[in-house]
Amino acid sequence: MFRQEDWVRKLEEVSTNMNKEFKTLDYKNEEGIGFLTFNRPDKLNALNADVIDELGEFCESVKNEKLIGLIVTGAGEKAFVAGADIQAMSGMNSSEASSFAGRGQKATLALENLPFPVIAAVNGFALGGGLEMALSCDFILASENAVFGLPEGSLGLIPGFGGTQRLAKVVGMNRAKELIYTGRMVKAEEAEDIGLSLSTHASKEELIQACVSIVKKSSKNSINAIAMAKDALNRGQSLSVEDGLKIEQKLFGEIFSSYDMKEGTTAFLEKRKPNFKGE
Repeated sequence: MFRQEDWVRKLEEVSTNMNKEFKTLDYKNEEGIGFLTFNRPDKLNALNADVIDELGEFCESVKNEKLIGLIVTGAGEKAFVAGADIQAMSGMNSSEASSFAGRGQKATLALENLPFPVIAAVNGFALGGGLEMALSCDFILASENAVFGLPEGSLGLIPGFGGTQRLAKVVGMNRAKELIYTGRMVKAEEAEDIGLSLSTHASKEELIQACVSIVKKSSKNSINAIAMAKDALNRGQSLSVEDGLKIEQKLFGEIFSSYDMKEGTTAFLEKRKPNFKGE
């Protein structure tokens, strides 16, 4: 019988052939875990049109890859993403700015909707568009030098890549308004206290190890079930409880036709570990 651990080993064998090259992003696949790095360290990984477009291309190219998880971080020690590239934005007119925001929102939605766990490993600054990118991941882990914020108001702007919508869902409406209105920076300890991040780690190396640990723990379960649960969670966020329950009911019924459901319940009754296929 084909087992999930066999599938992971096969991914390790072919991972070098699956790595993709981008101008502003680095990507590698190691043992079925994807590592995506924003790679403009000379600009503190700031977002410009190239980064945003490549992120969308990356999500499209990887969404059908059999990953057990994706870890997103920034190159270097100073920043995850230190916001949008202000120099690139400064000459935009209203139409161009609206188009730029639309491209950024499309990219964050693509990242948010990837069908496997996506973790933001925030080391250093995650400001403006950087925090918005992190918020589009399933959750955030931080290093001790992490700094979060949406300081757009100090530039006469508002968040444009989803910050006004996602932040409140994570930290609550009152806290989101306070952070956006004041533009103040939040350090790692407070970010954990208010639920913006899950945990804080002493170094970037320990941060990445913690992210890998979560991905490996989740991989012991059915990746198919995780994908469907993620779909229900994400789609239900913008709906009433009643409408969200309808989505859950529909997906709950659909999963009963899957191999993993049959294998998981059979293994439980037979008192053995399941051999999931991810189907």
